[in-house]
Amino acid sequence: MADDYVRRTAISRLSVDGEQRNLLKDTISEWKRGCQLATDMAWGTCNAKSDVQPLAYDTVREETDLGSQHAILATHQAAQAITGCLERRSNGKTVSKPTFTAPTVKYDTRTMTLFDDDTVSLSTTESRVRCDLALPDADDGYQQQYLDSDTWSATESTLTAREGEYFLHIGFRRHKTDTERDTAEDGTVLGVDLGIENLAVTSTACFFSGRELTHDLREFEQVRAEFQQTGTRSAHRTLERSSGRELRYVRDVLHRASNAIIDEALRYDCEVIAFEDLTHIRDRTSSSWGHKWAFRTLYEQVEYKAEAVGISVKQVGSAYTSKRCAECGFTADENRSNRNNFCCQKCGSESNADYNAAKNIGMRYVRRGQQSSRRTGNSQLALKSGTVTSSGFVET
Repeated sequence: MADDYVRRTAISRLSVDGEQRNLLKDTISEWKRGCQLATDMAWGTCNAKSDVQPLAYDTVREETDLGSQHAILATHQAAQAITGCLERRSNGKTVSKPTFTAPTVKYDTRTMTLFDDDTVSLSTTESRVRCDLALPDADDGYQQQYLDSDTWSATESTLTAREGEYFLHIGFRRHKTDTERDTAEDGTVLGVDLGIENLAVTSTACFFSGRELTHDLREFEQVRAEFQQTGTRSAHRTLERSSGRELRYVRDVLHRASNAIIDEALRYDCEVIAFEDLTHIRDRTSSSWGHKWAFRTLYEQVEYKAEAVGISVKQVGSAYTSKRCAECGFTADENRSNRNNFCCQKCGSESNADYNAAKNIGMRYVRRGQQSSRRTGNSQLALKSGTVTSSGFVET
């Protein structure tokens, strides 16, 4: 089961020659075409992988140069994209048939092989290419800890083209330990709320603004929509360059935000960082597709950085975290009159709405320990002025 694994992604540039570059470029082009063919056939008909694959596989094989396994993966990618549209539609969103423009292609263990000499073999539209991973000189680099490990194994990965270079986002996974399967752990907890106005706010009142990111994501989406509507080959090339710039910018913002969260957890000697469940965060925050991806990526970055310093990262239920008073527990829609302000209608407590939510998220994790037979229930929530236990006792 997916929940039994811890997953990480390590990114490496590939060292490729002219012939390899052309083969990878052709493979990406055919991948996008295969995904689009499968989507066109399945749209309005089915969305499960088990249904899309038999429906579209033969057509993808006949009308593209993809190999058999890549054709299967293309039908699965189409199924995933259609499922995402149906989920948004069920939540009242307006959706249209997915289009595939990003310069990427998926790989799995059948189409990609990693070797001990830091090379990788990738299937293409003609033959497999074997090229070097352009890794840092240091033997203890981030990628090397997974490549050299007997515990981590390679799984589904993504090849991305960017300004003439190729980058492999290598997926790794390992089985969770018994400790990681525990529902909770004793110790100090840092609560984190994700949002639009503030990308991240902690229960210790550390704010990471999301205004610039929101502004730029909206501009990127507007530019993307204009180029997609134009539909020319030149517009398509410009769209690919724009997507590359967007990805680099957003990843830089998210790395700075994740570093700030880790620093805050270390500052308050936290053993756990608690986020709300990200499953339906797009609908809860009225955010764009870009924000949903950003939230997920930020969580993953915090997760792998936290692991390196011995901190666990967990998710808790999101229900009413934005409407519940962190001081007295009173819950009502009227408590949060707008996006930024929280004012409890019972006790009169006032605070920033995201800060209030961050405390609720952290406290939900603390209280969860009272229901677990595998804990002593001694965890506490980190606050700006100290900590608070589930019983409400504050230590400064």
